[in-house]
Amino acid sequence: MRIHVVNPNATRSMTEKIGAAARAAASAGTTVVAADVPSAPVSIEGYYDGALAVPGLLAAIAAAEADGADAHVIACFDDTGLDAARSLADAPVIGIGEAACHMASLIGGRFSVVTTLSRSVPILEQNLVRSGLDGRCGRVRAAEVPVLALEDPRSDARARVAAAIAAAIAEDGAEAIVLGCAGMADLATTYAQEFGVPVVEGVSAAVRLAEALAGLGLRTSKAGGWARPRPKPGGFEGTAAAV
Repeated sequence: MRIHVVNPNATRSMTEKIGAAARAAASAGTTVVAADVPSAPVSIEGYYDGALAVPGLLAAIAAAEADGADAHVIACFDDTGLDAARSLADAPVIGIGEAACHMASLIGGRFSVVTTLSRSVPILEQNLVRSGLDGRCGRVRAAEVPVLALEDPRSDARARVAAAIAAAIAEDGAEAIVLGCAGMADLATTYAQEFGVPVVEGVSAAVRLAEALAGLGLRTSKAGGWARPRPKPGGFEGTAAAV
């Protein structure tokens, strides 16, 4: 089985971290191909960055689909471009945000999400409503950490995230924590040991869900909103060349 894991931003060090987390979670016999989007912003922090990332993300998914990927993982917690990618691909497409929150709902009655910046909170709250998990989420908390600070060992990013986790447990009644950024993929075990509650990071959760769907032979439904893009005048259809 081959899983295509795409980091929708252009930061190679983050892609390497994501790829390592994905490979650590993958089953024996699963090949993980991790890639980023060179044409995208270096980080995705809010609606604007996400919109800029989508064309390159779709091109990467179209190319991997043509190359025979069994499933795709979008490794941005905003689930950037998820609906468009599902329209484009026949193989399952999993967003790490949706995957992590579903996993957390199975191991705790109430969970909180700890993300990077406040500007991302509305996106994640809307995604929780869409997935039907908003009633299980105590709160989406921002640690006020720029995404790229997670790549800088000199920053206080990890301490800020830890403080937000502590507040979620104390004030939200969180029984599980979801780390709301792919750049936190290497921190889940450390925080779970520190705080004594399950901590879910989305890359690992999405890889396991992608394996399950592909292993069951399930494909993305083309009835309804995720129908394949219709050809348009000028060649704008759902192909790698077009996007």
